Amino acid sequence: MPYKVGMVSLGCPKNQVDAEMMLAALKTAGFGLTADESQADAVVVNTCGFIEDAKREAIENILELAALKREGKLRALIVTGCLAERYREEVLREMPEIDAVAGIGANGEIAAIVADALAGKGGCRLPDKALHPLEGPRVVTTPRYTAYLRISDGCDNCCTYCTIPSIRGRFRSRSMESVVEEARALAADGAKELVVVAQDTTRYGEDLYGRLMLPALLDRLCEISGVEWIRLLYTYPDRITDELLETMARQKKVLPYLDIPLQHCSGAILRRMNRTGDRESLLGLLGKIRAALPDVTLRTTLITGFPGETQAQFEELCEFVKEARFDRLGCFAYSAEEGTPAAAMPDQVDPEIRARRSEVIMDAQLRVVEELNTQRLGQTADVLVEGYDDYIRCFYGRSAADAPEIDAKVFFTGTPGHFPAPGDIVPVEFADTIEYDLLGEQAEPCEEAGQEERA
Repeated sequence: MPYKVGMVSLGCPKNQVDAEMMLAALKTAGFGLTADESQADAVVVNTCGFIEDAKREAIENILELAALKREGKLRALIVTGCLAERYREEVLREMPEIDAVAGIGANGEIAAIVADALAGKGGCRLPDKALHPLEGPRVVTTPRYTAYLRISDGCDNCCTYCTIPSIRGRFRSRSMESVVEEARALAADGAKELVVVAQDTTRYGEDLYGRLMLPALLDRLCEISGVEWIRLLYTYPDRITDELLETMARQKKVLPYLDIPLQHCSGAILRRMNRTGDRESLLGLLGKIRAALPDVTLRTTLITGFPGETQAQFEELCEFVKEARFDRLGCFAYSAEEGTPAAAMPDQVDPEIRARRSEVIMDAQLRVVEELNTQRLGQTADVLVEGYDDYIRCFYGRSAADAPEIDAKVFFTGTPGHFPAPGDIVPVEFADTIEYDLLGEQAEPCEEAGQEERA
């Protein structure tokens, strides 16, 4: 009977791709895989260590699994991912319940690391992060119809608040052929939606080909049979080019959806962040995007309470949110991460003020979204069906305006006798709203629907 291994993956979709590759390596090595940690002989916790909240979540998960070890239900506990890479030997010293710690450069060795941990030979494996594998077989853990497609890793932007360059290393693109080959395989397995991810998707190809190659990659991906939606996350504002916008307008499979983490609008704060732009230039960029893509959904993330942020600069950010009218927005209180230049800056803002400012931004954004959603009532849009909620007796899914995990849902009633199945794309007419979510009804029967099928 082979040993069973469980995987807990935390953090961003890029980390999830790492976890899927490690699962494939474990399966190839002969390990059984289980989603029930209580039935596992070993569990790998693939951690995020980007900000304080992520570290806290990782530690809580590790301690919960340590309890299974004390109960004799778990033989080995292995920690991988960003927290392991960032704190290295310290993780093992601080949490002796852990049997092995592996940096991201050791992901390709995960099967040997688990085998050693089960044999009582744990410890730390911390090779050069440049050895971090970017491609290979995956055990896809998202629903079959949606898959993340990582096109690069690492980052050279060096924002002063960010730990990613020190954790993930220099920016590295995958070859276009390897990306397209993986996308074809995902489509062959049923993926209708490809969510393109990287630390900076818009920089794709610059290191390999000498120029920005995301538009060319999108053209190649649009040729793949079975792929219906291609969604871009983590696009950097400085690299949203005319060529990229032209490609998005021309290629109907590329959703008019852009995730652009702007972080702030004050030119002074952005310079302290080692970023460019100001309120005027950012509003100009948003106007340019909307002119090229009239139906575009714009998502951003913002940071409140960055060192030196004055009340006037915060109020400027509030006005920017109201004026920019983002369709989707997340706001986070600044987290002073050790080892970053921002953590050593003077004029650190009180944590309670940071948090309160974040709440004010999100309150303002909710009012924007309620207005935008009200304008959508009576309209019809395609929705990717994700399942059926027995409690509220509605189907649910996502429109082109909603990325998996981070955005809103669409809840809708089906057409009697023509119930859609998960993975179907059906037209839904919007009739009402609940905060960020939309409610509606299926506009017409789904030809490929499976009768009475439920998620």
